[in-house]
Amino acid sequence: MIKYIEETVNYLVDKGFDSPEIGIILGTGLGQLINEVNIIKEVSYNHIPNFPTATVEFHKGKLIYGELEGKKVIVMQGRFHLYEGYTLQDVTYPVRVMEKLGIETLLVSNAAGAINLNFKKGELMLIDDHINLQGGSPLAFKGVELLGERFTDMSAPYDAKLNSKFETIAQANQIKLHKGVYASVVGPQLETKAEYRMLKIIGADAVGMSTVPEIIVANHLNLKVAAVSVLTDECDPDNLESINIEDIIENAVKAEPHMIVLFKELFKTI
Repeated sequence: MIKYIEETVNYLVDKGFDSPEIGIILGTGLGQLINEVNIIKEVSYNHIPNFPTATVEFHKGKLIYGELEGKKVIVMQGRFHLYEGYTLQDVTYPVRVMEKLGIETLLVSNAAGAINLNFKKGELMLIDDHINLQGGSPLAFKGVELLGERFTDMSAPYDAKLNSKFETIAQANQIKLHKGVYASVVGPQLETKAEYRMLKIIGADAVGMSTVPEIIVANHLNLKVAAVSVLTDECDPDNLESINIEDIIENAVKAEPHMIVLFKELFKTI
């Protein structure tokens, strides 16, 4: 993997990806932040050596380098998932590449279903902790110790200072920002009523199909991390309505302006 990472990094450096400070992973239906970035370079994933290729139709599949609020950023416009047939190492490969390029902070967004019935669709949730239900670890491979500490501490995977800044920004801009636990499942099917009940029992406030692998690897690499979920549906097992992906995307797009405010204002404080 070290050789592959070096090849990828060298390619991107040659393309002009110069000393980025912050990495951003944009989740389902959350691509409009790109409009706020002064784009310097962009490369399609399928042109980048050793990079996975996005197969989900609503994920753009571009790595973008530019400036946002005076900071050099790399933005993943589209991410990778286990349900696309990738391994956990594939899913998290871009995080390792961004770290080698120079980022020290990783900000992550996703679309999630609200398990906590006090949370409503269209609102945001700051991830304070998570539950890994994806059946594996992106660190479980031979030679991982050459890239970082094998037994990575996860007692506080989300940076307390970044989370505090997000909460302050939300309050100042009158944005409803919950704080809670995100459970990551494999997907791509949505959950049954019994599964939603189980998730609530084990302490999840929201559920999705991403994020946790990237967070684990970011901690493995000692990056500062924060993540925000856009709540796109309400997962009440006693009143469960049929839902489709188009509804989820639509709700994500409606809530996205608030997330953009959070990210832009946070950049001013980093």
